[in-house]
Amino acid sequence: MDPSVFLAVVVIAAALIAIITVVKSVKVVPQQVEYVVERLGKYSRTLTPGLNILVPFIDSVRNKVDKREAVVNFPPQPVITSDNLVVSIDTVLYFKVVDSVRATYEIFSYLQAIEQLTVTTLRNVIGSLDLEKALTSRDEINRHLSGVLDETTGRWGIKVTRVEIKAIEPPPSIRDSMEKQMRAERDRRAAILHAEGLKQSQILTAEGEKQAAVLRAEGERQSRILTAEGQAKAIRTVVDSIHLANPDSKVMAYQYLQSLPQIAAGQSNKLWILPVELTKALEGIGGALGGMSTMSNEERSRHVDQSSVEEAESEEVLEARRAAEEAAAAANAEAAAAAAQVSGDQPTRELPGSPGAAAPAFGSLPTEQRDNA
Repeated sequence: MDPSVFLAVVVIAAALIAIITVVKSVKVVPQQVEYVVERLGKYSRTLTPGLNILVPFIDSVRNKVDKREAVVNFPPQPVITSDNLVVSIDTVLYFKVVDSVRATYEIFSYLQAIEQLTVTTLRNVIGSLDLEKALTSRDEINRHLSGVLDETTGRWGIKVTRVEIKAIEPPPSIRDSMEKQMRAERDRRAAILHAEGLKQSQILTAEGEKQAAVLRAEGERQSRILTAEGQAKAIRTVVDSIHLANPDSKVMAYQYLQSLPQIAAGQSNKLWILPVELTKALEGIGGALGGMSTMSNEERSRHVDQSSVEEAESEEVLEARRAAEEAAAAANAEAAAAAAQVSGDQPTRELPGSPGAAAPAFGSLPTEQRDNA
């Protein structure tokens, strides 16, 4: 062999060896990743992120561990509840490796171990619950699974951060029964709410009617009180006016005479009985008319003097007295006309003490009137 060719082959081989040695001795570790290194089959050290130097052909990388949090979705697992119903449970697991050495040497496949541990723990937890409790206790199941898995996987250098149950699927027949039950429950609640609404409406209506009746009664009571007060005030005013006017017996007799037509105003009255006091009333009216005609000059002068004295009184007293005098004069005139109308064409007799005044003769009255007279 040509020496130059042999030398070239040796140089090329040495270069290849050098390149392989450099490649095996230099390791660049990415961020959030750790390399477990063994020397001659025994754990040597853990390479951290960055540039690391190894002894070629002596040191070797046993495992590359990702330190980021991982998410594993396990397939649905059939689980039997305490009331002997088979449900399918789908779970999601969140974990991360905290110790690369223990995750490499303490367990052969920590992912498979976590899956089997989750299934067994889930069956133990769900097996102690009935279907309704299992469907409504997801948070409690998650906390229990997290506690058991974290305690078990801790010695493997793995931290279980969260366990979530994605779905709990009961059998189709159970789902139909649950839907019917929920529909019946909702119908019952709707009926109860409707009944409560009717009850509240009737209560409010009764309360409103009660308050309205109370208010109407209060208003009627106030109305009657005000009416009674008005009537009392009117009576007091009339009485005060009468006392202020100081009417004599003639005016009172005329007022008594005016009430007689009201006595006979009824349609069923076929017999008019004159009271005994009628003759006295007519006598008073006749005397008033006669007294006015026979009044002497001295009396008239005294009347004028009395009028001048009245002018010195208060305006209210003067007005009241003038009104009373006018009423008395009008009463006397109407009394005379009434007396003439009452007598009519019947024979009359003179009333004692009242010349010129006439009254019906007792002989002209019916038998019942004469008896009453």
